[in-house]
Formats: sequence, structure tokens, C-alpha cells
Amino acid sequence: MPTQRQTRVARRLQEEIARLLLREIEDPLIRFVTITDVEVSPDLKCARVFFSVMGTDDPAETLKGLRRASRYIRHRLAEEAELRYTPTLDFRYDATAERAQRIEAILHRLAEEGSLHPPDDEEPAEVGSPPADAEDDE
Repeated sequence: MPTQRQTRVARRLQEEIARLLLREIEDPLIRFVTITDVEVSPDLKCARVFFSVMGTDDPAETLKGLRRASRYIRHRLAEEAELRYTPTLDFRYDATAERAQRIEAILHRLAEEGSLHPPDDEEPAEVGSPPADAEDDE
């Protein structure tokens, strides 16, 4: 479990890297990048930077662009982030959004086929309404 300092440094790095990618780096390979998370090592000298790509951009090509820009990003972090150590950056593709879309598509398809429905003895609850036996407790 990360310490509070690791968490603070990770959030700061995430904000700064996202800002740099948005405002200072004009590489066409990293146009639609979102920094989804940053994990910092306990000694604060290494950071894993997770990213996702919107649209049809190839994650492998985006990774090449990020690696090419990592030296510049690290240099700018040293100037802006006010950290004792500027961590080395290890960029990694985060496929969470793709997996979520795939699961959602499967669930949608199952619902359309009628394979996905609540049990017959149970009515679906309305969103925001308390469970039926919760009213008895009051």
C-alpha cells in the first residue's frame, strides 16, 4: 500500500505530465493521450505512468512517442514539480477502458438476446429506492 507521500507525489506527477502533454509537446503520436494513473516506487526514484489513447491511435505508436518525449518530460518535471528526486518514467499502456467497453458490449448483446435478465421471483429495483425490507426497519 503506497504511503501518503507516494500518493501525493504520484498525483503531482500525473497532473504535471498531463499538462506537459497537453500544452508543450506537439508530437502527432501522442495527440489523444490521457494519463490514467501514476505509481511511484517507495524511494520516489521510479514512476510507472499509465496512459490510455482515445480514438483509433495505435497504443504501440503512442508508447514510442511517449518514450521519445520522456527525457524532455523528465527535464520539465525537474523544473516544475519541486521534488527532491525526479523519478525515471516508465510509460505503460492502460487497457482498462477497452476492457470495460468489451464487457459492456457483451452485456448489451446478452440483454438483447434475452439471456441476461433478473430471476423470475425478483422484481428489478428502481435506482435510488431502498430495498423492500428496509421500510420495515423504520
